Amino acid sequence: MNTWRPPLPAPGRRGTVVVVDGTPLLVIVVVTALAFDFTNGFHDTANAMATSIATKALRPKVAVLLSAVLNVVGAFLSLAVAATIAKGIVEQDAVTMSVVFAGLCGGIIWNLVTWYFGLPSSSSHAIIGGLIGSVLVAAGTSGVIWSGVISKVIIPALIAPFAAGVIAMVGTWLVYRITRSVGAKETSQEFRWGQIGSASLVSLAHGTNDAQKTMGIILLALIAGGQLPADAGVPVWVIIACALAIGLGTYIGGWRVIRTLGKGLVDIQPPQGLAAETSSAAVILISSHFGYPLSTTHVASGSILGSGVGRRTPVRWSVARRMAVAWLITLPAAAAVGAAAEGIQHIIDGALGTIIVLALLVAASGALVIRSRRESVDHHNVNDEWAEPERAAQPVPTA
Repeated sequence: MNTWRPPLPAPGRRGTVVVVDGTPLLVIVVVTALAFDFTNGFHDTANAMATSIATKALRPKVAVLLSAVLNVVGAFLSLAVAATIAKGIVEQDAVTMSVVFAGLCGGIIWNLVTWYFGLPSSSSHAIIGGLIGSVLVAAGTSGVIWSGVISKVIIPALIAPFAAGVIAMVGTWLVYRITRSVGAKETSQEFRWGQIGSASLVSLAHGTNDAQKTMGIILLALIAGGQLPADAGVPVWVIIACALAIGLGTYIGGWRVIRTLGKGLVDIQPPQGLAAETSSAAVILISSHFGYPLSTTHVASGSILGSGVGRRTPVRWSVARRMAVAWLITLPAAAAVGAAAEGIQHIIDGALGTIIVLALLVAASGALVIRSRRESVDHHNVNDEWAEPERAAQPVPTA
């Protein structure tokens, strides 16, 4: 078996390349990437199923199972986003396997921190931020394709939640306008059935976008490890592995985030849920078609807020503000972790540096999971009434 050896640093690059036998490091990177994909799945289950669970259109365990299956299916429908991650954010000649590993550490830690606090932040921005931070340490600012970051990440992040919110607002207003002469009981029952379809569509759309990000990361690692040429596409085994990892994570269910989106922002009724889910699915599918690594969390949150405005129902703005802060700091926070991980590997050259970073990642992840059990949220209590005082809820502006 041929053993891959890391290349010498490219001209102008800062630092050194971690010298570890290619095969063990590549295995570590791939396993870590699938671990990120798993956290992406349970962190983002809320985007598709929070509203259906909140309105009782679907039982919690049924909802996450349905979402998991459709996430797996969606992962096979498009590879445009994977190509963007692999070739549109950072320069490929600035990427080594240690850089990819460090970037994954940034994404995983941020996903777990925000999950612990029940904050629906962006897994997409977490992995992109982690990768940018590690590349900056390894290669400097020239290693980042800033035009790609702005056009493919920043601008969609600003436009998508607003667009989804407007669509959901208009859709909710129209739904209530059209059905105003129909009894509340009949309306709720019929729209709950509709929500099953719309939530399923969001899950399918989520698979076409979020599963692709990990495929792109693994493709970067395979190219950096010399296993594939620079112009290679995503291997079939990578597609299958990423689809299964995100599906398993989805089935585990990120109940803390589901609770925040389903109960913390607005009190959702079935017509709202249908409008919000349909809006989210439309925006996510469009972004997947054009290869934008969109934050499905931003889209889903914008849709839910828009549905509240459309119905003129109270919004818990204190929760919305905490979410907005998490959105703003996701990229730099994940970048800081990614940079720190790459810095450790830079200072402690060779296998030891990578092993130390891996040990720190496992320890930090385990600590967050163990601490979360003190105030457990699961399918039994995810629909309990929101605990914040009523004064946190204020009327929304008139649409």
